[in-house]
Amino acid sequence: MIQGSLADINEALTVFRPSRRVRKVAVFGSARTSSEQPTYPLARELAAAAVEAGFEVITGAGGGIMEAANLGAGCEASYGLNVDLPFEQHPNPVVSSCEGRLLHFRYFFTRKLFFLRESDAVVVLPGGFGTLDELFESLTLVQTGRTPPVPLVLLAPAGDRFWARWQVGVQRQMTQRGLISPEDHSLVFQADNAGEAMAYISRFYRAFHAAELHSDRVELQLNVAVPAADLRQLNRDFDDLVDQGVIVAGETSDDEGLLRPCLRFHFNKRRMGRLYQLIEALNNLDLPACTALEQPGQRHCLLP
Repeated sequence: MIQGSLADINEALTVFRPSRRVRKVAVFGSARTSSEQPTYPLARELAAAAVEAGFEVITGAGGGIMEAANLGAGCEASYGLNVDLPFEQHPNPVVSSCEGRLLHFRYFFTRKLFFLRESDAVVVLPGGFGTLDELFESLTLVQTGRTPPVPLVLLAPAGDRFWARWQVGVQRQMTQRGLISPEDHSLVFQADNAGEAMAYISRFYRAFHAAELHSDRVELQLNVAVPAADLRQLNRDFDDLVDQGVIVAGETSDDEGLLRPCLRFHFNKRRMGRLYQLIEALNNLDLPACTALEQPGQRHCLLP
């Protein structure tokens, strides 16, 4: 098992290394969706919109929603993370024809590792147990601070109440019972068309670049510095998020060693929903235009 896991990891690192600078959207959904169902063209439209915004697309490489997303993204911007199953999960013909873009995982846990390691956004369309497992896995890792904040989008066609019913049946009951916090509703965004979904994802990275989560503090890397007046207002609005001290501005190095403006503060990881609200407030600030704010699909858009 260890040997197989290391082989999975090595192969995936090799495939993704050349495009680490490009942000990616993971698209989850049912392999049983036929091309006649409205969610199929919606997944295709979403993937095409993601590529137009500068992102690449990752799917589970199967049929249905996954095939539609790979079709919308095309070979140049598609990845397929396949896992061997006794039924249903066979690589779709789109990603199978893309040289060097299809991975075969031996284990679900190594496959899930790379979905979240390489993805800067997650879009979930209606699906069954596997799709909901991927959604809850993403929510759990984000809510517990095991993975940095990324936009999580629930997407279904207009008039399709799949996610509306899910929100009522799952989130409200959990909130009413005190099993999750009311602010945890901010962890997900519901959309009914591809444009709305991608507008939210792109905006998520307007001012916010990335987050470094530590045991008792967080460092938010930014695309542009926050003016002093706006920082004072953020401290007033999000005083409840800070365990001790205040939110302070500074500078830090990103993964490429580039110097970026940042915000640092001590906070409780149980408040991840509230952290998403802070990121939204940052992205809503009236900030000076710069190249970084115009290239949400680039992880390292400050490079010349």
